[in-house]
Amino acid sequence: MNAPATDVNAQQLTRPKLDHGLSRRTLVLFIALLVIGVIVSGWGIFDDVSDAGAVASTWLPYGLLCLALVIALGFEFVNGFHDTANAVATVIYTHSLPANIAVVWSGCCNFAGVLTSSGAVAFSIVALLPVDMILQVGSSNGFAMIFALLIAAIIWNLGTWWLGLPASSSHTLIGSILGVGLANAWMEHRSLGESVDWSQVTKVAYALLLSPLVGFCCAALLFWALKLVVKQKALYEEPKGSSPPPTWIRGLLILTCSGVSFAHGSNDGQKGMGLIMLILVGTLPMAYALDRAVPATQTTQFVAVAQVTHQGLVTDTHNQHVDDPRSVLMDYIRTRKAPSEVTAALAAVTGLIADEVKNYGTLAKVPAQAMTNVRNDMFLTSETIRLLRNQHLDKFSPDTNTNLDAFKRQIDEATRFIPFWVKIAVAIALGLGTLVGWRRIVITVGERIGKAHLTYAQGASAELVTMTTIGAADMFGMPVSTTHVLSSGVAGAMAANGSGLQMGTVRNLILAWVFTLPAAMALSALLFWLFHSPF
Repeated sequence: MNAPATDVNAQQLTRPKLDHGLSRRTLVLFIALLVIGVIVSGWGIFDDVSDAGAVASTWLPYGLLCLALVIALGFEFVNGFHDTANAVATVIYTHSLPANIAVVWSGCCNFAGVLTSSGAVAFSIVALLPVDMILQVGSSNGFAMIFALLIAAIIWNLGTWWLGLPASSSHTLIGSILGVGLANAWMEHRSLGESVDWSQVTKVAYALLLSPLVGFCCAALLFWALKLVVKQKALYEEPKGSSPPPTWIRGLLILTCSGVSFAHGSNDGQKGMGLIMLILVGTLPMAYALDRAVPATQTTQFVAVAQVTHQGLVTDTHNQHVDDPRSVLMDYIRTRKAPSEVTAALAAVTGLIADEVKNYGTLAKVPAQAMTNVRNDMFLTSETIRLLRNQHLDKFSPDTNTNLDAFKRQIDEATRFIPFWVKIAVAIALGLGTLVGWRRIVITVGERIGKAHLTYAQGASAELVTMTTIGAADMFGMPVSTTHVLSSGVAGAMAANGSGLQMGTVRNLILAWVFTLPAAMALSALLFWLFHSPF
């Protein structure tokens, strides 16, 4: 039986206008930002390489760098219109902002979030990769890994976007990393337990699995709390026609949309940053293997801490000798099985780092041919200290423990850095993605989760919870999915109000949530196998 004409007309009035294309101003803004991004990236690389005082002997590294950067920034671009659409759905469907203004404003907030991000999430993503690939990221295997995992993530994201499914870019990227790690272990005839850092995977998996439950439950509880405390009837009503809500409600919804967009930029933007830094280290190690901006005074302190740490470890191990300390540390990081000589190997590599940096004077004076080796020594040392702490295997004296912690912080400062131009390039890519392709996901979140139209309180509850959850995850350096938290938050608010859920959409969201990880793993593993021979 057809719906009455009056109901259809009311529904058409309530539904926001989503069918307009890019305006001329938006198109001009898109092109201008694209040009700025290219100029900033090109100038940043040129300036960093010039400061390093060394250039590559052939154009091959620059060619591979450009290709890898285009793919990495392409992932962030797709992430922009795939994930950020969730943030604008509530303000669009409550008529708080017109769609075109909401999208541009969300892009600006994403931009700001990326620029102010800490970088902790970026390196937690990198830590999932196999240790041998991190150490040899400039090798053929390293490039096959980068291209395979990024292209797999882009393909899956585009596929779910085409179907209008708010799938998680975080899930996709992490699944791609796992697929590459497992494929590499299989091709190298190694145990699958050595393929990736499973302890780090477990931490990330907890964050990704629990965040949708947090979104659903907390949004429902917040909605109930609002109904108990705030007695403004207008807050719990559907929009009237196409008119905007009362001023204070409108301000609240714009504020929450801004917060979600900012949090999305600060968390999701970092995922691309970590991979871009791997690309830069692999192609241009003379400029990016170590932070050349570390001042000489800090380098002197670095050497002093390294020497004191070395002496403490030597004393604790009674001057035990190890023939190949680097191999011992690499095997320990890969297998998580601590041999009897791991502490002695750590002491030896710590001493090597102290001698190397002391001889060169500052990190900026480390010659190009030694950059990769010094960085790899620092990486092995930092990861060994981290694992010893996690496994509670460190039975050192209190002074040695203090020195180890201080030394690890200084190593991380020297190796875990993100140039400002990288943040700008990622911010622009994410912002550009926000300007296009957002309609499919917005329609799903705004119309197809609940049976009734989204109310002001439901939208505000979902976005407040999403903003808080992502901000907390960012503080702890954990990647979470904006898509999962917000869509589950909308579902929770709908359920709390008794609005009812469209179970077909909920089922599709759950299926996308379940299958994203294995699908991305299979796709990236296949691509890695295909790319392995040509590279």
